[in-house]
Amino acid sequence: MIKIGKYNTLRVVKTVDFGLYLDGGSAGELLLPTRYVPEGAQVGDKIEVFVYHDNEGRLICTTLHPKAIVGEFAWMQVRDVSNAGAFLDWGIMKDLLVPHREQKVPMTAGRRYLVYVYLDHVSQRIAASARINKFLDNVPPEYEKNQEVDLLVAEETGLGYKVIINNLHGGLVYKNEVFSPLSKGDRLKGYIKEIRDDEKIDVSLYPLGYNKIDDIALKIKEALKQHGGYLPLHDKSDAGEISALFGCSKKSFKKAIGTLYKQQLIALEEKGIRLTEKGAAPEETQAEA
Repeated sequence: MIKIGKYNTLRVVKTVDFGLYLDGGSAGELLLPTRYVPEGAQVGDKIEVFVYHDNEGRLICTTLHPKAIVGEFAWMQVRDVSNAGAFLDWGIMKDLLVPHREQKVPMTAGRRYLVYVYLDHVSQRIAASARINKFLDNVPPEYEKNQEVDLLVAEETGLGYKVIINNLHGGLVYKNEVFSPLSKGDRLKGYIKEIRDDEKIDVSLYPLGYNKIDDIALKIKEALKQHGGYLPLHDKSDAGEISALFGCSKKSFKKAIGTLYKQQLIALEEKGIRLTEKGAAPEETQAEA
């Protein structure tokens, strides 16, 4: 059975001048236009395609990947606004409609919005909604502590960053645990930190037990090697400069250089840090020492 608004692997049943027809089962034969036909494709081959309705309401296929499929959230830009609603740049030939009733506030052309892509079960048409809360947290969270999950950055708050977990739940990454810039729409991996009694979910960008300081120390040592063994950075350096170079807070940077200093891998100078002879030696030699 064809899954509208999702990826389907379909068999080629016919070639025509303007593309290929694929076996859509009870939906009939579906056209894959020439511009999307993989090189060398022929009758009998199976091709993964995205199935959606064209502007005439007919089911059609593409090998392009939209910015989100049915059941997913994404940030998209409004191309145009009409009496029917707002039309989003979906990443394929057809724009994606957000009906007026599914807009939290009237949408404006040129602006980006976080939306959920859904299939209207009455019309069987794909649409989007900016009323994202009604699509989140509808099933109990059943994650294990430290489980790896997919995250979409939804918005920044005073506490940190609201994220969407596996297209199912809302979560929060605390600001003091973020060491490199995040922006709305970023997709990244995360790890379940805690599911609170109220079923709110705290998320970490690092596996639990991960030693962040050791990782920063390694980055500093590698940077020193690449810059002739010296960096004009110290505990009074600008926090923005440290963050730009190592993706960490000034506090974490100071802990990391403290670790390297205790291991006698760097020397602390008035205006910077310098690799010692031991720090510049190959890793095996350091381990033996």
